[in-house]
Amino acid sequence: MSKFIIEGGAKLKGKVNISGFKNATLAIIPSTILCKDKCIIENIPMIEDVKVYKEILYSIGAEIEMIDENSMMVDTSNISEINILNELPRKIRGSYYMWGVGLGRFKHVSMPLPGGCAIGDRPFDYHIKGFEALGAKVVIGDDKITLDADRLIGAKIYLDFASVGATINIMMCAVYAEGITTIENAAKEPHIVDTANFLNAMGADIKGAGTDIIRINGVTELKGCTYGVIPDQIEAGTYMIAAAATQGDIIIDGIIPKHLEPITAKLIEMGMGIEEYGDSLRVYYKQKLVPVNVKTLPYPGFPTDLQQPMAVLLSSIEGNSIIEESIYEDRFKYIQELKKMGADIEVNGRIAHIKGKEHLCGSTVKAMDLRAGAALIVAGLVSKGITEITDIHHMDRGYENIENKFMNLGANIKRIKD
Repeated sequence: MSKFIIEGGAKLKGKVNISGFKNATLAIIPSTILCKDKCIIENIPMIEDVKVYKEILYSIGAEIEMIDENSMMVDTSNISEINILNELPRKIRGSYYMWGVGLGRFKHVSMPLPGGCAIGDRPFDYHIKGFEALGAKVVIGDDKITLDADRLIGAKIYLDFASVGATINIMMCAVYAEGITTIENAAKEPHIVDTANFLNAMGADIKGAGTDIIRINGVTELKGCTYGVIPDQIEAGTYMIAAAATQGDIIIDGIIPKHLEPITAKLIEMGMGIEEYGDSLRVYYKQKLVPVNVKTLPYPGFPTDLQQPMAVLLSSIEGNSIIEESIYEDRFKYIQELKKMGADIEVNGRIAHIKGKEHLCGSTVKAMDLRAGAALIVAGLVSKGITEITDIHHMDRGYENIENKFMNLGANIKRIKD
C-alpha cells in the first residue's frame, strides 16, 4: 500500500496534458470483442482499470500488444465465448460492458457480477430491461450473471432514467440485433458519443448518439479499425478546480472545451478567469472567489464525478454554499474525511450545506473512492501543514500519473510506500 504526502500552500502554475477518457476507454476496449479482427486504440490512459480490462480480455483469448505507452492493438478473433470464471470482473464496475458485447457476438455470457466504487445503489435494472427487450433471458444469482438469447430482435426501448451504462450496453448489444433498435431517453454523455463513433468506425450503423434518441440499425459484421479515445473531461475538471482552489494559473492542454462547459460556467460564476485556445483552456485566479450553489445532473449538467473536488473548493471560500447530489444517494461519505481537515459541512439527505473558510488544516485522511481521493488531494493543496492520504489505490484506477502531473504544476506532493 502507498500513500500521498502533501504540503499545502503552493499555487498551481504551468501546463498539464489531459489523458484519454477513462469512461470512454472502459467501453471501447470491450467493444473490440464485437469484431472478429484487430483494432488499434490510441490515447488510452494507463490506469489500473484499463490494466484489469486487459487481463479480462487476455483470460478469454484476446491477443493484446502495446504499440506505445498509450496505444494498443487488440485482436479478438480467437475469442469463442464469454464464460469468465475468474474474479477479475469484480475489480471494476465497467466489466458490465462484457454483457452487451457478449450477447451481441455470442448470444451468451456467464461471469461474476461487477465491482467498483461504493457510492450508493447503482442497479442493473435498466441494462436488463434493454437486453430483455432485444430478446435475451437474464438470470442474476448471488455472485454471477448469465445472459442468453436465441435471436436478438430490434426493439423500441425507453429508459426510465438516462443511465449512461445502460445506454452504452444496449447500444453495443443492438449492433447485431435484427432490424432497428431505438433507445429513448438515452444518456448524452461524451463517452457515449465516443463509443458510438468507435462502433461506427468498425461498420456499425448508429445515429443520434449525444441526443436523447439513439437509433441502431443492426448489421451482420464489424471490421477492425484504428481509433483515438477522447480526452478525459473529469480529469480536466479536477485540475481546473484545483487551480481555482490554490489561486493558480494553469493551461489545460489536449481537451475538448465543449465537454467542460458545466465546470467552466461555475468557475466563471465564482470569479475565476477562463480563456479558450482551441484544444486548451487557461484557468487563472483574478479576483476573490464567491460561493455558488451546485446541483449534479446528467450531461450537459454539472458532473457528479466532480462534486467532491467542488466541495473542497467551496470549503476554502468564505461564505455559504449548497451542493445537491441528484445522481447517487451515497456520495457524501468522503465529507467525514474533509471534516478532519476542518471543513464545516453538514449533510441532509442529498444536500450538503457548506460554510466556507479561508484555510483547511492538514490531517491524515482516507480516500473513500476514486473521485473522493482526487478531492482530498485538492484539500491537501489548500491546507495549512501536511496532509497524508491513505488508500490511494482508488486514484490509480482513474487518474494517470496524478502525482507527477500535480508536481509539474508546482504542487508539493509525493507518493510513499507504506
